[in-house]
Amino acid sequence: MFRGSSFHTIDPKGRIIIPARFRDVIKASGIDSIMITRMDRCLFAYTHDQWGKLEQKILDLPEKSEAMRRFQRTFIGGAHDCKCDAQGRVLIPPFLKQYSKLDKEIVLVGVTARFEIWSRENWDQENELMEKDLSDDQVRREIAQLGI
Repeated sequence: MFRGSSFHTIDPKGRIIIPARFRDVIKASGIDSIMITRMDRCLFAYTHDQWGKLEQKILDLPEKSEAMRRFQRTFIGGAHDCKCDAQGRVLIPPFLKQYSKLDKEIVLVGVTARFEIWSRENWDQENELMEKDLSDDQVRREIAQLGI
């Protein structure tokens, strides 16, 4: 599982360093590459086994609305297999880099079955939204149901 956050930079060629604890999860999956796609102003990165499970769930949906077909086009159609190099780096495809506004400072966030790659600016905005969410009684009740 991917857990924790790391602050890094993206180099001018579009490469990012994957933290060692994330590389360990990737290597344990048996394939030294990850599937990266876009969502929520950031990039979602999955091991190939997790990606396969997710794709199957999407394909198994009984009914596919127009909105779901658009989602498939962008989420699955925009996914790329990105190999880890010997230094533990991954090259982010240019259109994914542009979508997520990855410029210099980035944040990698483990979210159990995937990790997310955020621009520092988008990550800071996301944290502000979370703080705002925490002032909502409904959100606080949902979180309290988790025992937190």
